[in-house]
Amino acid sequence: MKDFPWYKHYPASLEKEVDCKAYGSVVELFEESVKKFGSSTAFECMGKTLSFTELDRLSAQFANYLLKELKLPKGTRVAIQMPNILQYPVVMFGVLRAGMVVVNTNPLYTPAEMRHQFNDSGADVVVIVANFASNLEKIRSEISAKHLVVTELGDLLGGLKGGIVNFVVKYVKKMVPAFSLPGSTSFKNAMKLGAKHSFQPVHCTLDDAAFLQYTGGTTGVSKGAELTHGNIVANMQQISAWMKSKLREKEEIVITALPLYHIFALTVNCLAMLKIGAHNVLITNPRDMKAFIGELAKKRFTVMTGVNTLFNGLLNQESFRALDFSSLKIAVGGGMAVQKVTAEKWKEVTGVALAEGYGLTETSPVAVCNPIDGTERIGTIGMPVPNTEIRIADDAGNPVPKGERGEILIKGPQVMRGYWNRPEETALVMHGDWFKSGDIGVMDEDGFTKIVDRKKEMILVSGFNVYPNEVEDAVASCPGVLEVGVISMPDPKSTEKVVAYVVKKDPSLTEEQVIEHSKEFLTNYKVPKEVYFTSELPKTNVGKILRRKIKEAHLEKLGIQA
Repeated sequence: MKDFPWYKHYPASLEKEVDCKAYGSVVELFEESVKKFGSSTAFECMGKTLSFTELDRLSAQFANYLLKELKLPKGTRVAIQMPNILQYPVVMFGVLRAGMVVVNTNPLYTPAEMRHQFNDSGADVVVIVANFASNLEKIRSEISAKHLVVTELGDLLGGLKGGIVNFVVKYVKKMVPAFSLPGSTSFKNAMKLGAKHSFQPVHCTLDDAAFLQYTGGTTGVSKGAELTHGNIVANMQQISAWMKSKLREKEEIVITALPLYHIFALTVNCLAMLKIGAHNVLITNPRDMKAFIGELAKKRFTVMTGVNTLFNGLLNQESFRALDFSSLKIAVGGGMAVQKVTAEKWKEVTGVALAEGYGLTETSPVAVCNPIDGTERIGTIGMPVPNTEIRIADDAGNPVPKGERGEILIKGPQVMRGYWNRPEETALVMHGDWFKSGDIGVMDEDGFTKIVDRKKEMILVSGFNVYPNEVEDAVASCPGVLEVGVISMPDPKSTEKVVAYVVKKDPSLTEEQVIEHSKEFLTNYKVPKEVYFTSELPKTNVGKILRRKIKEAHLEKLGIQA
């Protein structure tokens, strides 16, 4: 650490190095937390809580089902496809305790996306929520998975309540399309079968694979990042050290609106908070803002994570602004750039800084984060977490001078083993021990880094580089704008031109107003040449705006093949 340029600027409250091998596996961390926190609440969803002791018992039952009933060997891949419900941590920890590998899957995947991920991962088991089982039926004959487990939303909510929830979801709200999956078993039956056996732990090491975490596919075919127990333990230790100055064991209530199948929530909300015995409140559908804010009103929550679109959406709700934020200690934004206007408004409304962090699926995910002790810098992603180096590099991987732009390279124990069964793809992103992020950044003299944009999404205007993040930040500060996505389009005069798609907050907002506002913050070649209004922008499962989808739709509208 002594040679790192940011060493002398590290806040005194932060550790420069931590023991990234403090636990022999993720399972060892889980077992320690169960012993320490026993009857304390581990997870809560829809008003139902699970204690650490209950989580221990239930996850052991699911592990037994895999080991004793299905007789699957260590290393088997198990795909989990469900939103934030209590079954998720039960199944996830059950898979890990069985010595198997979790393949996290977005429930909103299309049948084609499901087929790709299940076959690419070689998953032998699929655990899916009934709401999306009809999609699985469409590809059942095209995937290699031998065992299917179907759960309903209310399965762990308890007798009467669980039954009512399942009935309403299926028959009143009609959220469960009819499906037929012969040979599948219900989650409840799997748990009943597992309960017949006594649990015998399967030994795992830091070198064993823990997760196949598929990249979001925002720039191409989704690939499985192989994350070992060592990668996850390291990142959990790094995150814990970063937040240690403000968090206390058994005192924290963390709001988990991001899905646990996403690497951000998985490592930060689930595992780092499990270590300190936090009470984790799972939000199943954060898009239902009224219900989400109603849940927030019931809790004296202390920690909240999210992406810019989530924070922005909440801040535009009067009922959210009226909440009591006196207990809030930490708010962390990641997954996409946190816009300056969002960060400033969050601080104004809640009294707590919105600390932006940065990482990727391939880095488990956290590599860089703003300090949470009041020394954060809005507009930057902060400083490297302990035991982590970052480099701003040219195309050859060589460091560029301070203050110059280049690709962000990351080196640390949280960097993935590689892409599952894709050595050629792995070689493209590794420069020795350094992972090439594909993001353009610039580091200042104090070691704080600012993300400029994705390397592949840079816009070339008359020989000048224009970065969509910068344009989006300027447009987002326009009072009538709710959300914005910026793309490039071909232009015969300037190679490419800047095009903005805007969701209005003020119905009277015009294209001219957006352009004139942008001119106050951007030099002429960066100002959008065209502004289009839309009711919504395409997003990933966690709310990251998909510029690629915006561009595809725009090209289709123009009758141009993407």
